[in-house]
Amino acid sequence: MDAPSGSWSIYSRKEITQRYEILERVGYGAYSDVYKARRLSDNLIVALKEIHDYQSAFREIEALQMLQNSPNVITLLEYFWQENEDAVLVLEFLRTDLASVIKEAKKNWETGLSVGEIKRWMLQILLGIDACHRSSIVHRDLKPANLLISEDGVLKLADFGQSRILLEPCIENMDNIPPEQNSPTDEWVLQQQPETTLATEKSQPEGVESDERETISKEDYLRELDRIKVKDPEDGTDKDPNIHDGNTSCFATGTASDPEDDPFKNSYTYEVEEHGSGDLTSCVGTRWFKAPELLYGAVKYGQEIDLWSLGCIFAELFSLEPLFPGTSDIDQLSRIINVLGNLSEETWPGCVKLPDYGKIFFNDNKTPMGIQVCLPNRSADEVRLVQKLVTYNPASRATAMEFLQDNYFREEPLPAPVNELRVPLTNSGQDEGSQREWYNMDVDSDSDFDEFSRVDVSNTDTGFSIRFP
Repeated sequence: MDAPSGSWSIYSRKEITQRYEILERVGYGAYSDVYKARRLSDNLIVALKEIHDYQSAFREIEALQMLQNSPNVITLLEYFWQENEDAVLVLEFLRTDLASVIKEAKKNWETGLSVGEIKRWMLQILLGIDACHRSSIVHRDLKPANLLISEDGVLKLADFGQSRILLEPCIENMDNIPPEQNSPTDEWVLQQQPETTLATEKSQPEGVESDERETISKEDYLRELDRIKVKDPEDGTDKDPNIHDGNTSCFATGTASDPEDDPFKNSYTYEVEEHGSGDLTSCVGTRWFKAPELLYGAVKYGQEIDLWSLGCIFAELFSLEPLFPGTSDIDQLSRIINVLGNLSEETWPGCVKLPDYGKIFFNDNKTPMGIQVCLPNRSADEVRLVQKLVTYNPASRATAMEFLQDNYFREEPLPAPVNELRVPLTNSGQDEGSQREWYNMDVDSDSDFDEFSRVDVSNTDTGFSIRFP
C-alpha cells in the first residue's frame, strides 16, 4: 500500500516495513492511528497501532506486558520504539467490538440479545476486568467500543492508554523505551519481573544493549517517571471535538468539561500525577461511563471507577440503550441524580470532601426513578446486578471477582457457548458518522451551561457555587 499524502512516519520506518505489509488504515484519532497489516514471515494479519503520545504509549505497553497471559485482554505481539519516533504496537487484529454488537442487535436482530448471549458477554468482560484488578491495574476508560471481539466471539479488553498501575510499575525490557524528546536522557530501568513466558519481540533503540541493566528503587522510579511526564507538548492546539478516535480506541470521547479546563487541550501528557500524595487526574474516561466521583473532580480513587463503568455497560447490554447518555458533564450528573437521587453523606459517606462537591448543586430530587425504571422487562436479578455496580459509594460496588461467583451465571438460561455468539462482520465505527450517532455526541459546544436556560451562581467563602435546575 502506498503511503497517503502527508507525514505518516510509520511508512518511513524500515524496521517495520521490512517485516510488515501495511494494508490499510482502519482507525484514527488525534493521538494515534491504527493500520491493518500482514506479517511477512507467516502472513498473520495484525493491527499496527501508532501512538503519538509518549505517556499513553508507555502505559499501554506496561499494562499489556503485565496482562500478557490473560485470555480476555488484547495480545501485544511486539512493539517498535526508538528515540524521536512514535511507538508502534503490534497487536492481534480484532475486527469488531461490543458497541457494534449492541448496535446490530438493536437495529437488525428482532429479538435483540438473548439472555444466554448477554451472560457470555458479561462473563468475558468480568474475566478481563478481574485480570486487570488482580494485577492492580485500573483501566479508566471502559466502554463497549474498547471491548474488542474476535471472529470466533472472544471478547478482549483493549485501549490501555489511560490505565494506571496502582502499585509498583514493572514494565519489562525498559531499555526498549526511549527517553522522551527534550527529557533527561539518563538510562533507567526497573528490575525485571520473575521470568514468564513471553511470545513477543522488541526492537532495540540504537546504541542500547539489551543486557545492560540497572536496578533502582520504587521511589527513584516514581520520581523519574514524574520527570518524564512533565513535558511541553509540541503545540498548544486544542483537540478538535469533531475528531473521534474511531477504531483506535485510544482516548476518551465526549469528556470535555469547561473550555478553560479542557482535558484535551495539551494532550494527555499535560497531567502531572503526584505519586507521593497519591493524587490522580479526574480527566479520564468517556462521559457516559464515567463514575460520579470523577465528575466531581476526585483525585483519589481506585479500581471502583471501572466497576461503575461496568455497571453502565451491563445496563446497555440489557436495554440496548445507554444508561446515562449525558451531553455535558453537568447533564451527566443530572441524569445520574434523576435515577439515583441526590448525592449526600447518607448515600456516600465522605462525599463532601470531593473537590467540586461544594461548587455544583442540583435541586432536591425526592422521587428518583431507580435503576429498575431504566431496565424495563428485565428480571429482578438483572436489575440487582446493575444496582450493585451503579451506586454512589465506591466501597459498595461489587468487584469483578464477586460477580464471577454470582448465581445468576449458573442459572437457566446458561451462558451461550462462545462459538455460538453472533458477531457483526465489521466494526460500526468504520461507518461514516456512526460513532457520533451511536454515542450521541454533542459537538456543537463544550460548555455545560448551554444545556440549561437558568443557573444560579452565588459567592462562597472559598469561591463560588452553581445551582442547576
